[in-house]
Amino acid sequence: MSVDFAREIEVATRLAHEAGEILLEVYETDFEVIDKPEGGGPVTIADERANELIVSGLRAAFPTDGIVAEESIDNSDPARVERCWFVDPLDGTKEFVQHTGDFAVHIGLAVGGEAVAGVVYQPVQDRLFAGIIGVGCELIEAGARRPLHLPSAPADPLRLVVSRAHRSPRVLEISERLSIEEVEHRGSVGLKCGIVALGEADLYVHASRLSYRWDACAPEAIVRAAGGFFGSMAGQPYRYDGDELQNVRGILACHPAALPRVLPVIEAVARDAGRPLR
Repeated sequence: MSVDFAREIEVATRLAHEAGEILLEVYETDFEVIDKPEGGGPVTIADERANELIVSGLRAAFPTDGIVAEESIDNSDPARVERCWFVDPLDGTKEFVQHTGDFAVHIGLAVGGEAVAGVVYQPVQDRLFAGIIGVGCELIEAGARRPLHLPSAPADPLRLVVSRAHRSPRVLEISERLSIEEVEHRGSVGLKCGIVALGEADLYVHASRLSYRWDACAPEAIVRAAGGFFGSMAGQPYRYDGDELQNVRGILACHPAALPRVLPVIEAVARDAGRPLR
């Protein structure tokens, strides 16, 4: 990737690898797990140490940029600056605790409220997805680079990737109404979006309100750079320039040619559940 945001991707890639080393160091120890207040999920020293490394590295490389990081206290930058990084130092903490290997580092950049570039790194597999919207997406694995482009058409029937840790009756209903036969259960928003970018799944639906912009920015860059759609379950893009950080309408990532078929089903399921999206 040799055009706009190449340096940003280079820095993000380096920091993701360094954070990944921290995660793997802790992963091999008998670490303590703490529950965040108000149902915020588990957190470990790995989250905190990786968060500190990435934030410090981004501030050193891009001192005028804003940073929103999951484990940082002040997340007010999106409303104040044109360029803002969104960081999840350990996406998939439950999978980290359970030692499934399905966890990732997210480092994404938004400019003018729109995602533009990002990396998703899976330390256990040493796999890194990097995307610049409008430029391209690639997978870097074992030192080899592989460009990623979605196929011209989705599979029929569609293939679905969903959360391993969050089983949703709404997603099950969506799957049944779309006559989906192949469902893969994985951890981490970023890794599921990576599967979509690889063309190994056509659809990812996250029906819960419990995800945030740091979960979304880097995965959005990956999916859209590969030619896919990423947004809310209502089919609307998320913005990254306000004080709203929660993805209140869930997450939808899919092959764009599948949208006319998928969106009416999602809307119908939400309406039948008494939770209309519009």
